[in-house]
Amino acid sequence: MEAISPQTLFTGQQLVWLPECASTNTEAQALVVKNSATDGCTVITDKQTAGRGQRGNRWEAAAGENLTLSVVWRPTFLAASEQFHLSMAVALAVHDWGRALLGPDPALRVKWPNDIFFGDQKLGGILIENTLNGAKIQSSIAGIGLNINQQDFGVPTATSLSRLTGRHYSLPTLAARLLECLERRYLQLRAGNVNALRHDYLQVLFRYREWHQYEINGTRVTGQIVGTDENGRLTVEIEGKLQSFDLQEIKYIL
Repeated sequence: MEAISPQTLFTGQQLVWLPECASTNTEAQALVVKNSATDGCTVITDKQTAGRGQRGNRWEAAAGENLTLSVVWRPTFLAASEQFHLSMAVALAVHDWGRALLGPDPALRVKWPNDIFFGDQKLGGILIENTLNGAKIQSSIAGIGLNINQQDFGVPTATSLSRLTGRHYSLPTLAARLLECLERRYLQLRAGNVNALRHDYLQVLFRYREWHQYEINGTRVTGQIVGTDENGRLTVEIEGKLQSFDLQEIKYIL
């Protein structure tokens, strides 16, 4: 891959490129353990053989056609109870990046907690793994997978940037822009602007204030997403009552 040169203060300034690896999050964690990852260290690969997604799922991506990277930060300013604040910041950064490429299309949304959707199809996924030190976050690894030039997928619920626009993209250029978006939102978080992040997050939240069907404990219900609670759980209005759910407790019916 050609050089990636983001216009950032620290995010992506230490860049580790691997032609192939099992998981960029695993590689990033190994650097953290060895104390050789600076704040903003980024691991990027052309081919990830055992990428991980939410709910323990595998993240599938064709080699050399997509963006697969992990960013290491040290958000020691965040309490362990504030992990969702970082999740919002990263999801918004990826949405900012997508909006710059696709324009202000209302179909581009963040599906709670931090998947990137266009319509009812998944454009990208995020997996954040935090290491805690007592009541504080010691380090965070934000793994991001984005479908860029891939045309064929094994599932009908996936799409790519190229499929949406009919264009072919330079991965190094898009990687640099993504790192810039990530740093802007991270700096916003570091400055304590959580209310602004929460406001922006709700504005782009998939199915926000819309009535749709969900599955809860094997039963289909009709509900309206009204936001998230203080712990980042999804808050849904069902039969006139507000209920909050963790990731494993509610399933979207797409």
